[in-house]
Amino acid sequence: MAEAVWIIFAFVLGMAVRMVGLPPLIGYLAAGFAIVAVGNFTGIPVEGTEALQHIAHLGVLLLLFTVGLKLKVRNLVRPEVIGGGVLHFLISCLIMAPGIYLFTDIDWYSALMLAVALSFSSTVLAAKVLESKRELRAFHGRVAIGILVVQDLLALLVMALASGQTPSMWALVVFGIPLLRPLLYRLLDISGHEELLVLLGLLLALVIGGEGFEAIGLSSELGALAFGALLANHKRAAELSQSLWSIKELFLVGFFLQIGMEGLPDGDALMFALVMGVLLPLKGFLFFFLLLIFKLRARSAFLSSLSLSNYSEFGLIVASIVLPDWLIPLAIAVSLSFLISAPLYRSAHPLYSRLAPYLTRFERVGFHPDEQPLSLGDAQVLIIGMGRTGTAAYDHLKERNIRPRWPSISRTVVTWCSPMPRTSSCGRG
Repeated sequence: MAEAVWIIFAFVLGMAVRMVGLPPLIGYLAAGFAIVAVGNFTGIPVEGTEALQHIAHLGVLLLLFTVGLKLKVRNLVRPEVIGGGVLHFLISCLIMAPGIYLFTDIDWYSALMLAVALSFSSTVLAAKVLESKRELRAFHGRVAIGILVVQDLLALLVMALASGQTPSMWALVVFGIPLLRPLLYRLLDISGHEELLVLLGLLLALVIGGEGFEAIGLSSELGALAFGALLANHKRAAELSQSLWSIKELFLVGFFLQIGMEGLPDGDALMFALVMGVLLPLKGFLFFFLLLIFKLRARSAFLSSLSLSNYSEFGLIVASIVLPDWLIPLAIAVSLSFLISAPLYRSAHPLYSRLAPYLTRFERVGFHPDEQPLSLGDAQVLIIGMGRTGTAAYDHLKERNIRPRWPSISRTVVTWCSPMPRTSSCGRG
């Protein structure tokens, strides 16, 4: 039973990789290669089945649907996000495409598509390393995630253009899709919090978005993203995304297994991946200097660029459509970039402390509005959060005649007290 073999290999190698602190998807890719290697050793031919290909496609659609659920315009329409994402994409392609063309035996179009695939950074890896350090909502985390969403949109555009599908006249109905938003909001409101919510997500991502768009000659990936974006501003969009997380991850296991089962890497594939690994720091440097142009502080630019210094599973999705012969070399390059990027980000803050004297020299005059330095005046004590602990600490300080200038920064309300001889002058803002 082929499915049992897939599950065993995927679990064992995924767990082994996770135990050393790396993303399990590296193990899933390795599992695909291992299955082929065992098949070759035993003389039993191994190849991906139609069921595995279907599961892999469903995983891609769910991934794009959940990306769409995060497409909040206010988080994307920011100079550092759009500028950083688009400029990095264009510069990377302009630099890498000629190099790939000169040093590999492929045509210009394939070299350009390969450069496009390598220009993207991993949404999965960046989100996981930022979440593990609780930095998703930090300024540098928001910038990194915003750039990743812009890259995902660019990847989708490339796939739509490269697929060569000719839409039918019925494709014009997509312009009326926004009219469905009130109905979809209502369905999301009444779907509850259990299996109906999951089924609604699957219906929109796979049936209406995926199969529906394909039926009118458009990309199923575009349909999944579009219906996710329709719900992005709903208050339960995050809950829907979370409810689909496990299913999406499970189906994506099939995607990575399928890539590994395309065949074992040869010497050329390994050499290509090694060269891409050596060039990986250039990707981070480019992100760093682009973000400095938009007046980010060196620390934020460094942390954002470090989380983006990897190659993307989206590059594999693009390659599966336009460059199937390069899937294995790209898969090895992506895995190698994860091996480098994930451990490196764990030491991001100590690493910045060492490099700060050199990196701060490149900062521009004036900072981004979200990074303006705050002056606390002559205050000696800062209390953040006026809950039970913060209030008790403040009362204790008052009893000892130690009165902080800024005792509370709690969400959008700031309470301050200026030290006076026997009383305090307090206000809110």
